[in-house]
Order: sequence, then structure tokens, then C-alpha cells
Amino acid sequence: MRKEMFKVLTGAVSIAVLLSACGSKGSESASTASPAAGAAATTKVEQLAPVELIWNYPLSAIPQDMASVQEAVNKITKAKINATVKLQPQTFADYVQKMNTTTASGENYDIAWVSNWNWDYVTNQSKGAFIPLDDLMAKYAPTLDKSMPQFVWDATKINGKVYGIPNYQTVTNKQGFLIQKKYADKYNLDVNSIKKIEDLEPFLAKVKAGESKDVVPFLMDRTGRFGNMYRGYGLEAIVANAGIGVDLKNPDKVINMFETPQYAQYLDVAKSWHDKGYINENAATLKNKADIEKTGNAVVQVHNVLKPGVETQFKTANGGNDVIAIPTTEVWAGTGSIITTMQAISKTSKNPERAMMFINLLNTDKELYNTISFGVEGKHYTKNADNTIKINKEAGYVPNASWVFGNTFNGLLVEGTDPNVVANTQKENETAKASPLMGFKFVNSAVIAEIANIATVIDQYRPALETGTVAASDKLKEFQDKLKAAGIDKVVAEAQKQLDEWKKTK
Repeated sequence: MRKEMFKVLTGAVSIAVLLSACGSKGSESASTASPAAGAAATTKVEQLAPVELIWNYPLSAIPQDMASVQEAVNKITKAKINATVKLQPQTFADYVQKMNTTTASGENYDIAWVSNWNWDYVTNQSKGAFIPLDDLMAKYAPTLDKSMPQFVWDATKINGKVYGIPNYQTVTNKQGFLIQKKYADKYNLDVNSIKKIEDLEPFLAKVKAGESKDVVPFLMDRTGRFGNMYRGYGLEAIVANAGIGVDLKNPDKVINMFETPQYAQYLDVAKSWHDKGYINENAATLKNKADIEKTGNAVVQVHNVLKPGVETQFKTANGGNDVIAIPTTEVWAGTGSIITTMQAISKTSKNPERAMMFINLLNTDKELYNTISFGVEGKHYTKNADNTIKINKEAGYVPNASWVFGNTFNGLLVEGTDPNVVANTQKENETAKASPLMGFKFVNSAVIAEIANIATVIDQYRPALETGTVAASDKLKEFQDKLKAAGIDKVVAEAQKQLDEWKKTK
């Protein structure tokens, strides 16, 4: 029943994408004449007082030429909503700490990127960090809700209200591996033989034996890769930053995923591979894997969103080297695959109306979206005859993260991308297997202190354990005991209570 309902809902995706793409030109015109379309139809740009908006968001690495993009963005926003925008990117590794400090101090900012895996949307909403957006959307972005299907909006709602605007993209997950093609070819990798992580070992052994020490057979950073492999292990997160979820064989029962046989199995593989030199030696301390990735020396990586076109995206990230994607799970969707990338408006914002206008532009104005995604045309990229673009990776602006910024269906296609990528993404959105927990979101207000304590313990133990730097036999029991002392059993019980209540409504 749930799967059939999901298919009905997702059937709107094709129409939504067409509306967003076909409506962009009209939206741009409306924005120029009336930035608060609908609510203030007589308001002209010049009647709006000039304001500066502050936007925090994460990237793998901070581009060198932010200044040119800042200027180009502000040229667009100044003309359309009489606002300039201060772009404040942080690395993914530093983003949580930066935003926790910013919000704790009450520092003024207007917009922040949020997700369910890096600076958690639900957690920070429960702390009062964001304002509800329903009324602002209706007044200052009245067509925005039509640019995405209703089930996407439903997934963002907390107590019936929207606190984050999704960056609409694929709403699915598909786990697997990204492998540089030149190494796969050189060592005759049979991609059809890779069904689980252990199947990679013969290939990794050949790479280790045949390449220089600079080449990393299996790239990791300090976060390990268990969190990217839940589905492959038959798990689904409920409180991702606390390691709490369900085993999909029994999705009615909430568990501590750090106590599962799957976690122990993962740790054994990681330790074995670390000892054999397959994993980079500095994995436990490496904050940003892009430092190695961009050199072209990373052979295999785990990824849990192998969306259509992902090979082109990661070609750029891997120093321009071709990559191949090897999925190991089915395509699936859940609340967690939808709220992975969003924009929220801070309770400290002095200009929430203008912030909503800006978010609206990010989702409806192709010029703005492509500027923040790819930079300045003629400098950071050039257009090809087929309307794809060629990235100038030497020009100092290659964020390679269009999904961080807005509606990805408004984006230009990078050369080499399958021209059917939009249609293929729509198809996956429409046919994905629905999570048994679709629509459920854990509210952590009753266990905020415990989750904070758990996060501290995880940060202490996870890097060494999950990169194989230390053995499970040495530290896993200690890690589990510290989690219990931090209150993980209380969080599991609270999640079970909320899940049981939610199920009564289904």
C-alpha cells in the first residue's frame, strides 16, 4: 500500500520538473518586475531598501576565486531583489562546528544549508535555530511549492510546518562504489563481480602491488564509511548522528547500530584493509578527503547517492580522470533521502522576507543557480555547441556541488554527461523502492543532552575504529560502554516511542 501510494505521489515529478524548467524564464521576469511576486505585485525593485544577506553553506574545499563569483551573484541579486549576498562557504568537515558556534553565540546570519547528515535539520529546528517558512513562501515565493512534488514538501515538514527548502534533485539513494576507470581497465576489474565491499579485495590487492605509494586503493577520511553503507548492510538510520536506526528485516524495532553484527563486520574489513595498506594511512585524521581526491590518486570510494550522471560529477572531483559507478543496492527513497540538502532561514535574520526571495531565485532563476554552481561564463566555464559546458578547473572555482545550492534540474550539463540524465533521474524518482519509514522524522527535544554526549563519544572513537586504524577487539567494547554511559539507550527508547506513535497514524 505504502509503495503504491509513493508511486502515485512521485508521478508528479515529471510534471514538476517540466514546470520548474519551463517556468524559469517567466519566474525571472516576474522577479525583475516584482520580487515579492503575488504579495506585493506593485513593488518595484527600486522601492526595496538595499540589504545584505549572509549565507552559510558547506563545500568539499573552498574555491580560490570566490571574489569573482560573489560579484557575479550580487549583480544578479541586486537587479532582481535589491540585495547583496555574502557567501560564507565552509568545508564539510568544519561546517558542524562552525554553525554550532554561530548559532550558540546568536551571531546574525540569514540562510544556512542544513541536512540530515551534516548540521542536522531536525535537531537544530528543535533548538529554535530556524523560522517556519510556510507564510513567507506563500507571500514571497508563491510558485516555489509547485516546483517540487508534494511528497518532497511533506518530508520536510516538522509538526506540520516547513522549516527548510529542499534543493530539489534526485530524491533517491543508491549505494555502491566509484572507481577510477584507468585502474579498473589496467587491472581487468570485472564490475559485475562487485556485489558487496568484500568483493573489492582482489582488485585492491592488485592496485596496492602495482602502483606507487602515492596511489590510495581505498580512500577514507576520519568519518569512516559505515554511515554511507547502511543500506548495503540492511540498515536504515533514524538518528544518523547518533548511530540509531532499524534493521530492515524488522523495521518496527529501533536499535543501536553500533551493536549490530553488521557494524562488527564492517570494522573487521576496515582493520584488515588498513593493515594491508589499502586505506590511506592518515584516514583517521584526514578531515577533507578532497585533498587526496583532487590529485587523482584515489582509486575506489564509497558513495550512497549514485544518481544518474554521477560519473561526470566525480570525474571533475578526481582530477579530471574518468570514473565508473558500481551500484550494490536497489534504488530507494525515504525521508532521509529527501532532506539531505536544504536551505533554512535563521531566527537571527534581520531580513527573512528578502532571504526567502533569494531562496526562491536559487530555485527558479537559472542564471543565478548556474553562477553559484559553475561560476562566471567565459572564465570558470565555457559553453559548447551542444549547450553543455566545459569546466576550466584552473580558473579557481570548481565547487562541484550543484546539489548544495538549489533546484538541480535548472542546471547546465557538464560535457560528457548523458543527455538523458534528467529523464533518468525522473524515472528513478518515480520507481524507487519506498522506505518502510517514509515520512517519519525523529524529534530529539527530549534527549538533546544525550545526543550531544553521544556525538562527543562518536567523535572520539569512530575515526580510529571505522578507518581500521585500531582493532575492534581493542576498542569496540569500550566505545559501546561509553555510548551507554552517554545515554544511547535512552535515545533508542525515545525513538521507539515516537516510531510506535507514528505507526498508529499510518
